[in-house]
Amino acid sequence: MKSGPRAAFLFNNPPMLARLDQPIAAIATAPGRGAVGIVRVSAKSVQAIIDAICGRPLKPREATYLPFRAADGSTLDQGLAIHFPAPNSYTGEDVLELQAHGGTVVLQLLLARCLEAGAGMAMRVAEPGEFTQRAFLNGKLDLAQAEAIADLIDASTEAAARSATRSLAGEFSREIHVLRDALIQLRMLVEATLDFPEEEIDFLQKADAQGQLDRLQSRLGEVMQRARQGALLREGLHVVIAGQPNAGKSSLLNALAGAELAIVTPIPGTTRDVVRQTIQIEGVPLHVVDTAGLREGADQVEQIGIERAWGQIEKADAVVFLHDLTRGGQAEYQAADAAIAAKLPEGVPVIDVWNKLDLIPASAALTRVSAKTGEGLDALRKQLLEIAGYQAAPEGIFIARERHLHALRRVDAHLMEAAGQLARKAQALDLLAEELRLAQNALNEITGEFSADDLLGVIFSRFCIGK
Repeated sequence: MKSGPRAAFLFNNPPMLARLDQPIAAIATAPGRGAVGIVRVSAKSVQAIIDAICGRPLKPREATYLPFRAADGSTLDQGLAIHFPAPNSYTGEDVLELQAHGGTVVLQLLLARCLEAGAGMAMRVAEPGEFTQRAFLNGKLDLAQAEAIADLIDASTEAAARSATRSLAGEFSREIHVLRDALIQLRMLVEATLDFPEEEIDFLQKADAQGQLDRLQSRLGEVMQRARQGALLREGLHVVIAGQPNAGKSSLLNALAGAELAIVTPIPGTTRDVVRQTIQIEGVPLHVVDTAGLREGADQVEQIGIERAWGQIEKADAVVFLHDLTRGGQAEYQAADAAIAAKLPEGVPVIDVWNKLDLIPASAALTRVSAKTGEGLDALRKQLLEIAGYQAAPEGIFIARERHLHALRRVDAHLMEAAGQLARKAQALDLLAEELRLAQNALNEITGEFSADDLLGVIFSRFCIGK
């Protein structure tokens, strides 16, 4: 068995060996009606399926229009068949794609026919993400690229889609490999000195070990910044609009979304439940949540809405604390605002915004908006992006996930500890070498060259069936 992710995965998961060697088939297009639907098959050899369903040889990587045959020779449908011989296919195995009309029944019949024709090979329906998992295990993609496929499918903005495409093309992986190669070079230097303990510090100084480590940390910082931007494009920012009743929270949501999503009346307590809407600011998804007005003495139904509002605030990435300019000078109103501010969770960024600027234009409030006229909304959008730490540089951003950021933070921590060991001119350079080894392991987790097997299962199970 060849070395690499597949060999390691199968060695640690012997029961998986038979399942990964079994032929698989699945409908590769989304459920529902459509002009075209695709059934995909992957196996060591798909010739038996071609013979049974197509009834004629297929030229590699060339679309052939023909009838798809049932077991009795009747026609199930007519469409295109494409054969991708191994290893030049998506999974690295033989792959057959049957492009039929996109009716649900037609595709189910075609899938059933594939399973019937492949019964002698123990063909089964693919699990979610199994085609991409095989591509990873067969060395067609690394783990970061495989995840980028799912992120490209799930992208909710143009910027996120472009960033996912860059990751799929290997841009993120190349950055990780540059870091890894520099780290390996430094590790070789440090470990080579372990054989010459009486000269190790002088040797490291002459070889500019400190300079190598400094450059490595600087490059890591640049990659982390771009990865954070990519994670924002993928995950978005959860923003909760909070404040007293009748401050204009629903009006602000409608203004940000550019649509009448929430009911707006002059009656305090109109909003009694959570209203959500995703908007875009410079390609970053913002999941904006309008909540019930926060106050004491509400009736039972409104109180439920207030409890839900506090639940959303606890989970928020940022809170827009909306104040009413027309009531800002009232002592009772100020006291209620102070009580709300005291209950806001620590660590959650809060933007204090004063609404109804159209009614009091001379106000000197710091962040002022008019949800009615739209004045001040651009400044608020910019402030939300600043809180998120987003910087507009879409051409240099690759998509990233929280697990990537976690791995990069661990690399950073190990390199900082290594820098401390080197600065102290520690005699026990084996500690320095160990920190560098751990840093490399953390880097390798991103591309899958060193991964916990249960992590692979979690990642691929979240893909759609047929991918």
